[in-house]
Amino acid sequence: MTGSSGLLGRILVNLLKNDYEVIGIDKHAPTNEPGTLALDITQKPGALELMVKLRPSVVVHTAAETNVDLCETNREHARRINVEGTANIVEGCTKVGARMIFISTDYVFDGAKGNYSEIDQPDPISYYGLSKLEAEHIVTSKSPDNALIMRTSVLYGWHPSKPNFATWVIEGLREHQTLSVVKDHINSPTLADNLARAIRAAIERNSGGLLHVAGSERISRFDFACRIAKNFDLDENLLVPVEMRDMSWAAKRPRDSSLDVAKAEKELGIELLGVDRGLEEMLRSQP
Repeated sequence: MTGSSGLLGRILVNLLKNDYEVIGIDKHAPTNEPGTLALDITQKPGALELMVKLRPSVVVHTAAETNVDLCETNREHARRINVEGTANIVEGCTKVGARMIFISTDYVFDGAKGNYSEIDQPDPISYYGLSKLEAEHIVTSKSPDNALIMRTSVLYGWHPSKPNFATWVIEGLREHQTLSVVKDHINSPTLADNLARAIRAAIERNSGGLLHVAGSERISRFDFACRIAKNFDLDENLLVPVEMRDMSWAAKRPRDSSLDVAKAEKELGIELLGVDRGLEEMLRSQP
């Protein structure tokens, strides 16, 4: 598994390690942690050498540069990780005959429509979305019969050091900060633990092709923040609604990139959670 020190990677390793032999690889992997190896996926010789050495049966590729504005302002950096790094992992999978599960994004869509299904045509409006779509094309062209692409949206959950939207809201409100949150930016917030369970189901069912695997609720960032405040018993009056045009973002965001998850729920036999169920589970697992 790549990106094993990230939000999804850490949760997935813990979910799978009791039943499978799991090796986490990450550029920032701690050297003293069992079952993890340090690897920069952009270094092709090292990536291929490690894949041949480990000979995995399944590779879950979660590693990516997901900072949307950084991808826009440093396209070479974004391409190196999201496109070239993915190409290296795909080549390694092909060499050893491994199945690949590639984690992609709702940002491959332009956001004009919302509730996107797997048959809708991607049209990214940011370099982040473009780099992930190009990576998808590499996966499907090089490993068409032995890969699954999972598109997801706004991952949230607990991580010891890396913030996400939900933890940013929780920490800010706990410190009684006033937070400006966009009211016209709509997604499908996804509890990382729920996505990890979906990935496990995909491994066990030998799923392939393309699936939208995200939270089952279409909601604006502002309304999501209000629901976070409510579930964690915090002051939602500190949340100030703003519009996307008020934000000084380097990259454009799709207005409504929410995903239709009906196909994934049916194929994987798993419930994808709405916002309140996801936040209730997050509250129960609070460190």
